[in-house]
Amino acid sequence: MDGTVIIAILAVAGVASIFLFAMKGLLDQVPDVIDSAGRARDAWHRFKKPPVDDDEEPPVAA
Repeated sequence: MDGTVIIAILAVAGVASIFLFAMKGLLDQVPDVIDSAGRARDAWHRFKKPPVDDDEEPPVAA
């Protein structure tokens, strides 16, 4: 009976350890995901905005 309790405690501790390790890995990736989303949003805005060329003169009517 004592051996079963010890095995159960070790099993629970192992599962908790694996869970915390996985959560840490996931949370370490969050800042990179947020940065990538910001870069993608900026690129989309640059894509949608028409190009502005201040050096070009308007066409002259003939």
